Amino acid sequence: MHRLLIATKNAHKTAEIRDILGAAWDVSDLTAHPEVPAPDETGATFEENARIKAEAASRIFPGIVLSDDSGLEVDVLGGDPGVHSALYAGTHGDDAANRARLKRELLACGAPQPWRARFRCTMAIAQVGCTLAVCDGRVEGRVIAEEHGGGGFGYDSMFIPDGHAETFGVLPADVKNGLSHRARALAKAAVILAGLPV
Repeated sequence: MHRLLIATKNAHKTAEIRDILGAAWDVSDLTAHPEVPAPDETGATFEENARIKAEAASRIFPGIVLSDDSGLEVDVLGGDPGVHSALYAGTHGDDAANRARLKRELLACGAPQPWRARFRCTMAIAQVGCTLAVCDGRVEGRVIAEEHGGGGFGYDSMFIPDGHAETFGVLPADVKNGLSHRARALAKAAVILAGLPV
């Protein structure tokens, strides 16, 4: 079994990646490695933030590190919340507050719902402080001002992927994990990970 550190303290994200990668990988995250600090995400793009996190962790963790930066882009809001998705309301990871702000912004924009949007994810794979590869994934869809379902996390309860009638908060985890932005980026990353000497 290969060891892989996910450069996050987000248990939902780690579980999603663990489920998608399967039993071939021993997946842990920063909660199991307090010696690995989480750097400030100062990048202006998903790729910059993914690289910052992966490279910083890989300078300390003796193995392969995977990080991602992801978020929701809403066309009518000019791509917001984008790279600020996790702290849209001002406090990092306050999902309820982030959704509340998104609802306010959407209802104030004057355009009818649903609104075109996409989830984007960029993953970086690093070792000994160097990025080895970057992989992208996205899923197109639309957002609504109501929340449906308690599954997933973040904005999942407001996002309906194209080809479906229900939000990520309602769709079963295996369906979401088969088509999500994270799943699509991770499918590319898994190919690269499988070819690395570990």
